[in-house]
Amino acid sequence: MTDAPKMRPNPHDLGRVFNEVPELYDRVRPGYPDELFADLVAVTGADDSSSVLEVGCGTGQATRSLAALGCSVTAIEPGADMAALARQRIASFRNVEVETSTFEEWDDRGRRFDALVAASSWHWVDPSIGWQRAHDVLHPGGWMALLGHVVVRRPGEPEVYAETADLHEQFCPGNPGWGHPPLEDDVRTTDEGWGLVDDPGGLFGPTIVRWYPTVQWFNGDGFADHLRSLSLYRRLDRDVREPLLDAVAERIRTRMGDRASRRYLSVLRVGQRAE
Repeated sequence: MTDAPKMRPNPHDLGRVFNEVPELYDRVRPGYPDELFADLVAVTGADDSSSVLEVGCGTGQATRSLAALGCSVTAIEPGADMAALARQRIASFRNVEVETSTFEEWDDRGRRFDALVAASSWHWVDPSIGWQRAHDVLHPGGWMALLGHVVVRRPGEPEVYAETADLHEQFCPGNPGWGHPPLEDDVRTTDEGWGLVDDPGGLFGPTIVRWYPTVQWFNGDGFADHLRSLSLYRRLDRDVREPLLDAVAERIRTRMGDRASRRYLSVLRVGQRAE
């Protein structure tokens, strides 16, 4: 998921939408750069004595990097198959436990943490519950960290949505999610607050925001697989989604030399628990 627009999905949808394709999700989704985790450590002071709660761990992409820091990590994930794959991926780490639950319904059993991390998942949490609960499960002085990816474009560079807008309109007309990604330089100016999620009010202090350019390269079939892992496409009926993505793959092969980029600005937003 990207640094997503405001939406109010049923939190149980997260388990359903992505739980259908955990291996695909794990293979095609972008990870987070090492520099992001180095900055997370520098800002929060996390070390091997720290405890981290990860909300919505998916298949464990960010979990592995958190575990490698030496922190004690409790990761929660609502999708049973996603959680199972995460357990496989982090099996070599003894400092991680994956629990299957939504954050709203999770039993904290009185546990408190030094940091809460949500990687491309916080917009799935009900804000009327999530922000207060995040504050409550953190120790005094604890940190909230949201990780994400914003899809961007660069001027003059061939871009898949521009090349396939007619196909999207043909197979699924009028979908408000279609559209060109914003320019990278424009996104870099949005460096205040918690991004495109609800503000927590006074529960957390001022945010520290850092950007990290990331790019993935795909052939036509690979880009179609990437789109299959996104909630916008997973929500389409299969009879619509598959012909659309087959057509997108063919367009990349014939018009883009079978090579397409997916550019992101990965983002770290960190704020300290207010007392």
